Amino acid sequence: MKILIIIPVYNEEHNIEKVITQLKQNVPYADYIVVNDCSNDNTVMVCKEKGYHYISLPVNLGIGGGVQAGYYYAIEHDYDIAVQMDGDGQHDAKYIENIIKPILDDEADIVIGSRFILKQGFQSSKLRRLGINFLSMLIKICSGTKVKDVTSGFRAVNRKFIKIYSEEYSQDYPEPEAIIAGALYKGRIKEVPVIMHEREAGSSSIHSWKSVYYMIKVSIAIFTYRLKF
Repeated sequence: MKILIIIPVYNEEHNIEKVITQLKQNVPYADYIVVNDCSNDNTVMVCKEKGYHYISLPVNLGIGGGVQAGYYYAIEHDYDIAVQMDGDGQHDAKYIENIIKPILDDEADIVIGSRFILKQGFQSSKLRRLGINFLSMLIKICSGTKVKDVTSGFRAVNRKFIKIYSEEYSQDYPEPEAIIAGALYKGRIKEVPVIMHEREAGSSSIHSWKSVYYMIKVSIAIFTYRLKF
């Protein structure tokens, strides 16, 4: 099985070295690709100096575009499993083996690393958790699939969904939309427990008024996906 770790980054000069170091220590059998989404800091310089495997997008596409580029790379290079993880240090590479195991055992097509099973480590704010619960309920209503941590970007997919996501992936805030798409494409979705960390540097792309925009946009997108199937 060929395994690719997709790491979308935007202005992660202070985090990317730690992420890659932990990745190499915990999953030396996997390949990785850093997808630089037009960072305007020294992210690319760090990648060059350290000899990291990376590609740079010609225009800023957002987190969804970066992840989709990674899936396209996985298709082009014939990978069997693709794992998404953030470049900000929140996702712990030691859980990757647990995330890919259900796919290796043919128990799932999509596996999501969920922080809400063990309920340890970084849990995000109370208001954000309320929004996550709402989206979880909405996805359950629209697809019949229950996922607790619908905004987790720490996940793995098999070859079938590498192809699907390389062709169709939301550009703005894609995690919940990828779940509803996965469910409606008859994917077997499983959650496994992980412990996440709070980012040490930089800032989240979702804050203040963007949270309201996020909820409205994602809710509409979920209903739209339901209408397509």
